[in-house]
Amino acid sequence: MNVALRKKLVVQPGGVIEIRCPELPVGTIVEVIVIVEEATLVELESTQSVNATKQEDLGWPTGFSEQTFGCLRDEPLVREPQGEYETDLPTLSSV
Repeated sequence: MNVALRKKLVVQPGGVIEIRCPELPVGTIVEVIVIVEEATLVELESTQSVNATKQEDLGWPTGFSEQTFGCLRDEPLVREPQGEYETDLPTLSSV
Protein backbone atom coordinates (compact mmCIF):
# COMPACT_ATOMS: atom_id res chain seq x y z
CA MET A 1 0.00 0.00 0.00
CA ASN A 2 1.45 3.37 -1.00
CA VAL A 3 -0.05 6.40 0.71
CA ALA A 4 1.25 9.94 0.51
CA LEU A 5 0.42 12.43 3.25
CA ARG A 6 1.31 16.09 2.98
CA LYS A 7 0.98 18.18 6.13
CA LYS A 8 2.39 21.50 7.21
CA LEU A 9 3.43 21.20 10.83
CA VAL A 10 4.84 23.55 13.43
CA VAL A 11 8.04 22.48 15.19
CA GLN A 12 7.34 22.35 18.92
CA PRO A 13 9.86 23.15 21.68
CA GLY A 14 12.74 20.71 21.63
CA GLY A 15 12.42 20.20 17.88
CA VAL A 16 9.38 17.93 18.20
CA ILE A 17 7.14 17.36 15.18
CA GLU A 18 3.99 15.34 15.86
CA ILE A 19 2.39 13.41 13.01
CA ARG A 20 -0.97 11.77 13.67
CA CYS A 21 -2.26 9.21 11.17
CA PRO A 22 -5.35 7.57 12.69
CA GLU A 23 -6.14 5.94 9.36
CA LEU A 24 -3.08 3.67 9.62
CA PRO A 25 -3.38 0.41 11.56
CA VAL A 26 -1.40 0.17 14.80
CA GLY A 27 1.95 -1.51 14.24
CA THR A 28 2.27 -0.40 10.62
CA ILE A 29 5.88 0.31 9.67
CA VAL A 30 6.17 3.57 7.75
CA GLU A 31 8.99 5.57 6.22
CA VAL A 32 8.85 9.27 7.03
CA ILE A 33 10.70 11.86 4.98
CA VAL A 34 10.89 15.39 6.39
CA ILE A 35 11.42 18.24 3.96
CA VAL A 36 12.31 21.52 5.65
CA GLU A 37 11.26 24.60 3.70
CA GLU A 38 11.97 28.18 4.65
CA ALA A 39 8.79 29.61 6.11
CA THR A 40 7.84 33.18 5.48
CA LEU A 41 7.00 35.48 8.37
CA VAL A 42 3.37 35.62 7.19
CA GLU A 43 3.07 31.81 7.39
CA LEU A 44 4.56 31.76 10.89
CA GLU A 45 2.24 34.49 12.15
CA SER A 46 -0.87 32.84 10.69
CA THR A 47 0.08 29.46 12.20
CA GLN A 48 0.66 31.00 15.63
CA SER A 49 -2.68 32.83 15.57
CA VAL A 50 -4.51 29.63 14.52
CA ASN A 51 -2.91 27.68 17.38
CA ALA A 52 -3.77 30.41 19.89
CA THR A 53 -7.39 30.45 18.71
CA LYS A 54 -7.64 26.68 19.00
CA GLN A 55 -6.43 26.72 22.62
CA GLU A 56 -8.95 29.39 23.58
CA ASP A 57 -11.73 27.63 21.68
CA LEU A 58 -11.00 24.48 23.68
CA GLY A 59 -11.45 26.36 26.94
CA TRP A 60 -7.79 26.70 27.94
CA PRO A 61 -6.71 30.07 29.34
CA THR A 62 -4.45 32.11 27.08
CA GLY A 63 -0.81 31.17 27.70
CA PHE A 64 -1.67 28.10 29.80
CA SER A 65 0.70 25.78 27.92
CA GLU A 66 3.57 28.24 28.08
CA GLN A 67 3.06 28.85 31.81
CA THR A 68 2.81 25.16 32.78
CA PHE A 69 5.24 23.49 30.34
CA GLY A 70 8.00 21.78 32.33
CA CYS A 71 6.53 22.61 35.76
CA LEU A 72 7.03 19.03 37.01
CA ARG A 73 10.57 18.72 35.70
CA ASP A 74 12.06 18.48 39.22
CA GLU A 75 9.24 16.31 40.66
CA PRO A 76 9.33 12.84 39.16
CA LEU A 77 5.88 11.33 38.77
CA VAL A 78 5.35 7.96 40.41
CA ARG A 79 2.89 5.50 38.96
CA GLU A 80 1.39 3.38 41.70
CA PRO A 81 0.88 -0.36 41.09
CA GLN A 82 -2.18 -0.91 38.92
CA GLY A 83 -3.16 -4.32 40.23
CA GLU A 84 -3.96 -7.35 38.12
CA TYR A 85 -6.54 -7.64 35.36
CA GLU A 86 -9.36 -10.06 35.92
CA THR A 87 -9.45 -12.68 33.21
CA ASP A 88 -12.59 -14.55 32.32
CA LEU A 89 -11.12 -16.99 29.85
CA PRO A 90 -12.77 -20.37 29.32
CA THR A 91 -10.66 -23.32 30.39
CA LEU A 92 -9.79 -25.87 27.78
CA SER A 93 -10.66 -29.35 28.86
CA SER A 94 -9.51 -32.50 27.15
CA VAL A 95 -12.18 -34.15 25.07
